[in-house]
This record gives sequence, C-alpha cells and structure tokens, in this order.
Amino acid sequence: MTSLRLPTYFVSHGGGPWPYMSGEFRRNFDKLEQSLIEMRAELGDAPKAILMVSAHWEEQGFAVSSGERPGMLYDFYGFPEYLYHVKYGAPGSPELARHVRELLKAGGIDAWLDPARGFDHGTYGIMQPLYPEEDMPVVQLSIHASYDPAVHLKVGRALAPLRDEGVLIIGGGLSYHNLRAFQDGSGREPSRQFDAWLQQTLLRSPPEERAERLLNWERAPLARAAHPREDHLIPLMVAVGAAGSEPGAVTYHQTDFAGGLTASSFRFGAAPRPILSKGDLQ
Repeated sequence: MTSLRLPTYFVSHGGGPWPYMSGEFRRNFDKLEQSLIEMRAELGDAPKAILMVSAHWEEQGFAVSSGERPGMLYDFYGFPEYLYHVKYGAPGSPELARHVRELLKAGGIDAWLDPARGFDHGTYGIMQPLYPEEDMPVVQLSIHASYDPAVHLKVGRALAPLRDEGVLIIGGGLSYHNLRAFQDGSGREPSRQFDAWLQQTLLRSPPEERAERLLNWERAPLARAAHPREDHLIPLMVAVGAAGSEPGAVTYHQTDFAGGLTASSFRFGAAPRPILSKGDLQ
C-alpha cells in the first residue's frame, strides 16, 4: 500500500515488437522510447504493479489476465522469425487480477479471470522499455468489443481506487491507427488534425467537457480517417475515467513518426517526480 496517488497514462505503444529490433525500422521509435525512459524516471519506485488496458485484447466483455507467469502472444505479421521467439518475463499477479474483478463487479461491470492470457505486443511494446528488468508485476485488462466509450469510462471510474494502492493504470493503444495510411503515406493530415483535437480535449477542456468530447469522439476532425476501427483509442477512455477530474499532460509527441505522422501519449494527474518533457510539442 502507498499513500501516494498515482497518475494514469495513455501510451502510444508503437508498432509490433519494436523494442526487440534494430536497424532503420527501430529508429522510428527513438522518441517514443525516450518518453518511456522519462516516464520511468517520473514514476520512480512508486508503482508496485501495472494494470495494462490493452488495445490488442478484445472480448465480449471484460477479461482480466490472472496467470502467475504469463506467456507471450506474437500478434503481429511479416516480421523476422527471431521476433516470434522473444520473451518478456515479468510476473503476473493473480491477487491483483482478483481485486480488479472485484472492483469492476462493485461498479456494476461483469468481468472474468483468464489464467491463460499471455502478454501481447500492446503490452510488452510498452513494458520492455519501461521496465526492462522484467520484475514489475503486470496484469492485463481486455477492452470490450463494442468499443462503447461510455462503458470504458465507467470501467476507469470503477478502477480508480487502484491509484491509491500503488497500481499504475496504463491504457496501451495508439493516438493514430490507420494501417493502410501507414503504408501509402496518406495519414499526415488526418493524424495532425486528430491529434490537435486530442490535445484540446485532454489538456484544455474542463473535466465534464473532456468526457463529453470523448463520448462523441467521432465528431473530431477526420476521426474515422485516424481510427477506422477505434480499438487503439478505446484504452484512453479507461485512463481518463480513472483520472476523474485530474488534468492531462503530454508525455510523448512526435510529428514525424514513420515519415510524417503525428502521435502522442498522455498522463492524467501529477507525476510522483515531475520532469521536463522532451517531446517536440511546442
């Protein structure tokens, strides 16, 4: 237990198993990696466990990973063979998983435990740079396949007590996720405009307006061009729901990702050890 209230985060997790790669593709993630190093510095030793809300785990409801030693899910395609053998060896926490399920149940949300669920790249793409020692317990929470923003905001509110118990809540997704545009170069303007809307919503809108704007995110400029499917946006709703009325801040911002895309990560609430962000947001 800790008397310190932890912030919550929405982290753009990058592409595939990038932390385990080298070469030109890996260089796309240098700024993201630096932001995760800074995130670790501002957290210090405050977190005792991680609850990762993963964009790469969808269920018809909410499932919680409860295995003691989670395996690996190689949920990516077209990468070199060696990447289908990498391991992220952090422990799980059956105790925390049960507690998460109890909090959700108390909030009127059905959930179940999944002892077989392994780490997906939406989790270890964040955790490997953040905790390379692989000693921080990690529990994953699925998103609901309905993608209902209201439901996921409600989930976040139900899980908010974890913040006072040393559990760091991270929504792992991407602020821009249009795979076709990654390939054909058409994502520059949609990513820029949608990111500007996110900045306005998360940093400069009062709490009630912030929630309302997220409920109606499809009204944002070029929303569907930025997120043809909103699986990578929905974890943000949980992070914001758990944050309550606490303000947002940018922890990562890049306007030249993959040759010209805009991407961001956000923190909600105060960092235990504030440091100056080194993103390229002016």
